[in-house]
Amino acid sequence: MKVYHTLEPIYDKHSKVLILGSMPSIKSKEIGFYYGHPKNRFWSTLSAIYEETIDDSITSKIQFLKKHHIALFDVIKSCDIDGSSDSSIKNVVPNDLTEILKQSQIQTIFTTGKKAYQLYQKYIYPKTKIKAISLPSTSPAYCKKGIEQILIKEYQKMKVYTNELKK
Repeated sequence: MKVYHTLEPIYDKHSKVLILGSMPSIKSKEIGFYYGHPKNRFWSTLSAIYEETIDDSITSKIQFLKKHHIALFDVIKSCDIDGSSDSSIKNVVPNDLTEILKQSQIQTIFTTGKKAYQLYQKYIYPKTKIKAISLPSTSPAYCKKGIEQILIKEYQKMKVYTNELKK
């Protein structure tokens, strides 16, 4: 089924790190914000690595991102997809990152999951020439044993970058 990205990017002029997913899940679209599935570990992982509580409100999440100079968006503008399964993605039209990059101080890009990384490399990297760092997916579909510890370890890389870039 053909789907369209409906969420606005989150960033401001102080954003230095951009996190890109592939496409918002059905649940994220329902609630109108990124990583909205209650079993997705994105927000709990950020909470753990920054040692801060992030409550469930969209306002709190946006404040957290801006405090840490993190921008949030997705690689895909539209595609054919079955449900929320990244493995089914076809006929991709990528998002244009030009305005985000112009209006911010993005120096590092991270992708959440292999599919987001592959699509970034194929469609967006040739235009931006900003290398991306691939992080594991926080999706509930990726339920490997011990994943919480792996996520925290891998996402620490992002914290190091955001702390370095604040200087």
